[in-house]
Formats: sequence, C-alpha cells, structure tokens
Amino acid sequence: MRIKTLLIVFLYIFFFIIFIATFNDRKEVKTGSEKIKYWGVQSIDTVKYSRDLAREKLNDSGFEKDIDKQVELIASTGTTHVAVGTPYDTEFTPFLRNWIRAARKYGLKVWFRGNLSGWEEWFGYERITREQHTQKILDFIKNNEDLFEDGDIFTSCTECENGGPGDPRMTGDISGHRNFLISEYKATTAAFKALGKNVQSNFMSMNGDVANLIMDKTTTRELGGIVVVDHYVKSSEGLANDLVKLSEKSGGRIVLGEFGAPVLDIHGNMSERSQAQWIYNTLLAISEVPSIVGVNYWTSVGGSTGIWDEDYTAKEAVEVLKKFYGPRLVEGRVKNEAGEAVQDVEIISGPQMVLTDSQGRFAFAAVSKNYKVAFTKNGYFTKQIDINDRYSLEVVLSKENENLFYKLRKIINSNIKLR
Repeated sequence: MRIKTLLIVFLYIFFFIIFIATFNDRKEVKTGSEKIKYWGVQSIDTVKYSRDLAREKLNDSGFEKDIDKQVELIASTGTTHVAVGTPYDTEFTPFLRNWIRAARKYGLKVWFRGNLSGWEEWFGYERITREQHTQKILDFIKNNEDLFEDGDIFTSCTECENGGPGDPRMTGDISGHRNFLISEYKATTAAFKALGKNVQSNFMSMNGDVANLIMDKTTTRELGGIVVVDHYVKSSEGLANDLVKLSEKSGGRIVLGEFGAPVLDIHGNMSERSQAQWIYNTLLAISEVPSIVGVNYWTSVGGSTGIWDEDYTAKEAVEVLKKFYGPRLVEGRVKNEAGEAVQDVEIISGPQMVLTDSQGRFAFAAVSKNYKVAFTKNGYFTKQIDINDRYSLEVVLSKENENLFYKLRKIINSNIKLR
C-alpha cells in the first residue's frame, strides 16, 4: 500500500512538472522595445556657437532660431546630451538659458562644458585664482538652480590646464593641479547634492598628455573613477589604443570628451567622404573598448570638424553618428536545456553589461554586424554567440552540474519540442 501511495505521488509530481514545462514553453515572451544607447553619454559639442559667439549674439533674439535648429539636429542623431560651452559668468547667463531651453525642448540632457571667463581671460576678463574659481563656480550653481536637471553633466573647469596658474607640464605643479581638480569636484558634488540635483560633476576634461601626467590611480579614484580626455590623433586605431593605455594606467573608465576630424595640422585636408569614413573607423574602434563609457563629438557646426554646414546642410558624417548613437537592438531570451528562463545572466557587449530579467529576456545595442557576445551565469557554462547581423536570439545554456530532477526536466522539455 505504501509503495502504491508513493507511486501515485511520484506520478502526480511528474505530470505537474510536464504541465509547468509545457506552460512555460508556450508562454508568449515580449522583449523590451525601449531605445537603448550604446554609450551612457553620447554627445555633440556646440562650442563654436555656444561659447565663441556668446557675447556677439547675447542680445540677438533672432539667434534663438539658430540655437533651436542646431539642438534639434543634434537630438535627431540619437544623442543623450548636448555639450554647451557658454561661460558661467553672470553676463552670459541669459545666452546660456537659451541653449538649455532648447535642450529641454528636444529631450536632451546638458553637458555644461564652459568655464569662468577669467580662468583663461576670455572676453577680456581678468585672470582669477584657484580659490576665486571654486567660489564663483559654487555661486553660479547656487544662483542658477533651475538650469540643472537630473542626468546633466557639469564640467566646472574645461581643459583646466589652459588657464589659472598654468599647465602642470610646464609649471611642474602636478600635486597642486591634482588637488585643485579633486577639491573642486568635491565642492560641486556637495553643492548639487544640497540642491537635490543628480548632476555628475567629475567630468574634468583635459588634454591627453595632461591626463597621462595627472590621472594616476589615486587621483582617478578621488574623481569618482572617471577620466575625461580631449584627444586628437591621426589614426582611429591610435586613438583607441591611447584610450586603452590610459584606462589601464589610471584604473578608470574613459569618457572621450572631444574627438573629431579633420584637424588640419593632424589629419590634413579631408573630403566629406573621408571625414565620414574616419569617424566611422574611430567609433567602431572605440566601441570595442569596454572601459569607454561616453563620447562627445567636436563639433556640430563651425570649424574643420563640423558635421553640418553653416546653413545646416548635413554632411555624410551625420549618418555615421546616427548609426552609432542610435544603434540596432539585439533582443532575445536565455533558457536552460530544461526550457526554463534563466535570470541574471550577465551579457557583455563593448561597454555595456546587461542582465536577463525574470523571464530570461535581454536587449542590448549593436553597432557592428559581426562580433561575439558572451553569456555568463554561475552554475552554467559560459556561451559565446556570433551575432552575424542577427538581431533576435534564442540562447540555451548548459548547467555545469545536473541533478536527477533537472535531467528529468531536460527529457520532458526535449519531448515537448519533438511534438
């Protein structure tokens, strides 16, 4: 009698497992369709208009149409941020507000990439000290709370080595420069926190050579683990290699604060097609570097590197940026051999790391047609998948150790598929 009872219980469990496995196998899976960005920060710089023309166009109400048009075009490429270089002096605040207003209109966050004019003696302002700089920056933040939104980036001293006491490569004051960057970062972080604003203020952009001198591992940690480098070199591969070395040396994540072509004394003259090809090659090269988490193309309009003409006609490079700033999605689901969804599978693609949800679903950005992606989960063998221009994937992982019940579920799942 006892054996008969155990047999009945076993059969009940067996058929219950079949029911559950069949239900899970036939359940409709809906993958996320929200737009995914490849880099956390994808920006285009407006400095030729937002800084260089700040005084000339300060009281020109007609220029607001140019600001609106330029920001609209920038937003159309898939940017997360627009980089605005307007100085932080009170004189220029009305002009800065026009840029911020346009950014919000088109759904963009702002990367404030200005400075106080006195740091580099812009527009005839007298040079200021480090102490004056920090105090004036804090006053600017406090007095203009409404300019900032969660998700914005604030650079208090863009390429700080170009002003103040001077370039540490020339002055030898390496520790002084480091301490100034760290103290100002801490002060601005506290200021935004006091305002209840989630604004990132450790994007202290600097020349590539200065970054190699200043950003040791201790300094990088003190600046929140971010290194922002404005870097121009001739070859795309050379640029990517420089950033890899800087990441290894500093121990930090890299944001490419400025890049673009052609800079005439580096790249020489380029045709529109050559410019587009150089930008494509560069973005493809850096897309394969996991430590690069943000990019800012320099610049939108104006100068040799501009990607729109003065009349806002797009150059070929615009389509290249759209390809990388608005990439295709690879979506799918991860199961095990028993047909069960596997949650929290780690998927690494370039700088992205995503986890599968409770139904095993995932989505990540793809900027290249042919590359490998690894699927990793404790207790399972890691699996590499060749994307090969596929944008919908069904991934099956194998367990490292299988108990009796799991083997039984595998058999049931295999029989379901055969029907």
